[in-house]
Amino acid sequence: MTFDELNLSSSLRKALRDMEFNHPTTIQQKAFSVIMSGKDVIGIAQTGTGKTLAYLLPALRQWKFSKNRFPQVLIIVPTRELVMQVVTEIERLTPYMNVVTAGVYGGVNIKKQMEQAYDGLDFVVATPGRLLDLVYKGGLKLKGIKKLVIDEVDEMLNLGFRPQLTRILDLLPDRRQNLLFSATTTEEVEALIATFFNQPQVIEAAPTGTPLEQIVQSGYHVPNFYTKKNLLEYLLSNHPEMSKVLVFTATKKLADQLYEQLEENFADQLGVIHSNKDQNNRFKTVQQFHAGNYRVLIATDIVARGIDISEVTHVVNFDIPVIPENYIHRIGRTGRADKEGTSITFITEKERDHQADIEALMNYKIPMEPLPEDLEISDVLTEDEKPKFRMKNIPFKMPSKEQSGPAFHEKKEKNKKVNKKNRRADQMKRKYKKPKTRGQKRK
Repeated sequence: MTFDELNLSSSLRKALRDMEFNHPTTIQQKAFSVIMSGKDVIGIAQTGTGKTLAYLLPALRQWKFSKNRFPQVLIIVPTRELVMQVVTEIERLTPYMNVVTAGVYGGVNIKKQMEQAYDGLDFVVATPGRLLDLVYKGGLKLKGIKKLVIDEVDEMLNLGFRPQLTRILDLLPDRRQNLLFSATTTEEVEALIATFFNQPQVIEAAPTGTPLEQIVQSGYHVPNFYTKKNLLEYLLSNHPEMSKVLVFTATKKLADQLYEQLEENFADQLGVIHSNKDQNNRFKTVQQFHAGNYRVLIATDIVARGIDISEVTHVVNFDIPVIPENYIHRIGRTGRADKEGTSITFITEKERDHQADIEALMNYKIPMEPLPEDLEISDVLTEDEKPKFRMKNIPFKMPSKEQSGPAFHEKKEKNKKVNKKNRRADQMKRKYKKPKTRGQKRK
């Protein structure tokens, strides 16, 4: 099927041709007619399968110009990076339409966003917290919303946005269409659907855990951090086809540590991004990588969900993820838009249990490769890798009150000090054994 076979407007078809998109993906094809029918929809599809266009195309097809300045379509996403991605996709799809779109997220001046809302909007793409801020300040009215889209809902709930989502859903008009898209379903997601959705139709494309066919997976068993670093340098130096490499680490600390280690040999080709970096730094780093100015981008899982970076040739799992589903999200950054990609995973002895969990989820064994013969195997350990020796903790039992005696000895009588005034009458009494008086005064 081609996009021309879908019930799209001439403006949308022309924009898709400009983008050189000819064939809809499975989720886009399955979702289009169902969303157009007005039913609530639950779309389950992996990262990289085209979920964004799956809800944007029917939403834009059904959009109609209105003199009302209140938005008609609300799209809620978990991160500011995903806000920018969705806004960019809308702009690419609407050069021949008069659709006004705004991205709403925290970390920037809220007054400018309030001014945008006041001037009138058609589509609003927002993170939950900032959206509520605008609504409570009176800057944004939700009474005109006809279509609600919640994208990456599983990640949103993992980040603790359930209370904000519930408040937003309570503020929306009852008569609306609900669209929910996610890579995985959890009990929390199902509870949200049961409470707020009206007999939704489930559309599934590539069930959770199914490895993407166009991604070639491989792995290496390595002993420690510095050997991983040496292996990554070896691969980058000997494989020029690794031209756009996304490297995932387990923590922000490890991301910075790896960046420092690689900086000497790849300084001008290297970027790092995680949640401790300020917003402008994150945007600029991603733009540099997207434009091809950086060959390698080191990141935590914040990038695995919500940032669409095209033409990533390789994904390297420097640390294997603890949550099996995150492995699918990570490798889904490559092999996008029907292009082939490569995933390489470094696995230490302690991480082999996580490897087994991932393979069980995928029902697929990651092919393991032997380490290169000329690779330098390091025996240096980081502080986190060094074995921890702990002293045996022997608890001290305090004696009970019944067993304990007084904390002092009684003083001898002569050593006792009494704060008493030493009067002369008392001195005379002690000396003469009787009171000493002067007798009656003579008259």
